[in-house]
Amino acid sequence: MPAGMMLKSQPFASSLSAPGGQGSLAAYCATKGIPYHDIDIPVSLELFTEYALDFQEGFVEVVEPRQVVALDRTNDGYLLELDDGEVLPADLVVCAIGISYFDQIPEELQHLPSQLVSHTAAHSDLSDFADRRVAVVGGGSSAVDFATLAHEAGAHVSVVARRPVKFTPTPPPGPRPWWQRICYPSSGLGPSIPLWLYEKVPNLFRHLPGGVRLRLIRRVLGPQTPSTMKARFEAGVGVTVVDRIEQAHPERGKVRLVLAMRDGRRREMTVDHVIAAAGYYPRVSSVDFLSEELRSSIRTHAEMPVLSAKFESSVPGLYFVGLPAVNSFGPLMRFVVGAQYVAPRVAHEVARRVRALEPTESRNRTADPVR
Repeated sequence: MPAGMMLKSQPFASSLSAPGGQGSLAAYCATKGIPYHDIDIPVSLELFTEYALDFQEGFVEVVEPRQVVALDRTNDGYLLELDDGEVLPADLVVCAIGISYFDQIPEELQHLPSQLVSHTAAHSDLSDFADRRVAVVGGGSSAVDFATLAHEAGAHVSVVARRPVKFTPTPPPGPRPWWQRICYPSSGLGPSIPLWLYEKVPNLFRHLPGGVRLRLIRRVLGPQTPSTMKARFEAGVGVTVVDRIEQAHPERGKVRLVLAMRDGRRREMTVDHVIAAAGYYPRVSSVDFLSEELRSSIRTHAEMPVLSAKFESSVPGLYFVGLPAVNSFGPLMRFVVGAQYVAPRVAHEVARRVRALEPTESRNRTADPVR
């Protein structure tokens, strides 16, 4: 993702999960002498990356910097093939794979060659767009962040969206009055009773009808951007509100977009590159390292895995956390604060399963319960 992007989460809701509440972002900033405030100072991608690496070094003894390229079932577990050719057996597998498999390119842009269209997630250094005309398709926080940073890197940027860009209002300074704290309780997702419930009891989300879950996933905390980017965005980025992109033609190394406007008119825009800021959708079929047999065995709803209360899929011993869990546990799974709910539960479940797999004499020894 582009350097300079800001996390959508508030700082107090941007900590990873460790036993006993250790390793918070606030503690890291205090140790490093970095200015921190629970609400008022947004968290940059660079700060969060540095914090996450420090967290890993402090709490995770072994991290293999290798990619899993294939995962398949065996009679008594799983086999993982790594990118260097090594094959490893496993009794249990937790897929904590982030968002990189799930980026979306709108259908009307998918026929364009890769040198003319790409996803926001594909770029970290935006200096390559200097002096080029760029259309950013989308109206959420990633679209606004990318467009702002590309403009500041020297690009000529237009945002193409189906509705005006929305910015979350800046909270007033000082503590909230008592009635607001009751009617709009604070949570890591925002101040409201529904958001508080999504954070505190996400397991209830699993019991809602499938259609209701899908509507909530799409609508709750949808396209909106923290107000910290508003002035920078409005200083140099134009927004074109359209009904849809009707056509996208590659022409002489550029892209000609035919836009259907809301009033029925047509408008054309020619750019050097189109950026899809269309978010992510956790389709099981997109996880290409899963074998075909394994993918077809995973029960899904709307192409997302159906998970138990312990985050286990319909394939025994195969777990999904993070974005793939959003259809079972709700919008909390899209944010860092979700780790506070997920990590202890999955760790406890995996430890229990591992102990059950060990011979009796091994369990009687003093040893780390997790392999």
